[in-house]
Amino acid sequence: MGLIALEGMRFRAYHGFYEEERIVGNDFVLDVYIETNFSMAATTDELHQTINYETVYEICRIVMREPVKLLETITDRIVAGLKHQFQNVQTVKVRIKKLNPPVGGVVDCSFVETEDSFMSACGRCNRPLVCYGDGNCWCQDITVHPRTQEAIMQQYKRCLCRNCLKHFAN
Repeated sequence: MGLIALEGMRFRAYHGFYEEERIVGNDFVLDVYIETNFSMAATTDELHQTINYETVYEICRIVMREPVKLLETITDRIVAGLKHQFQNVQTVKVRIKKLNPPVGGVVDCSFVETEDSFMSACGRCNRPLVCYGDGNCWCQDITVHPRTQEAIMQQYKRCLCRNCLKHFAN
């Protein structure tokens, strides 16, 4: 497992609870930390085998363009964007800082940090696996009859790894 990070991404954006913040704007600093297995990328020297940090930046840039009231909304949308783009994110941490927040006094910054782990263990063989727990998971690529899928969830109570799921596939 390895860590891929982008620190200190700076944006001028129009987020904030108060209408004035959404009109005047503020400066934000964004940090993203992604744990993933990039051993295949290290061996093959192929970008598509890892997390492309140019794509990570683009996801952040797009999220930062749409004004919202809460920093929590921003971190949540960035995590969702990363999950939708990459299938091998094991954990992700996003921290957003609002510089000089309007709190009625001198404050360097406020920040919100979100951390999510998508590591799990296969319900059948107990091997480690990445599971996003939503409709964007890699397991959606493997076709299993709906009744078989229902039986798997009843018996194992959690996701199965690729090998075990293929065992039940049509």
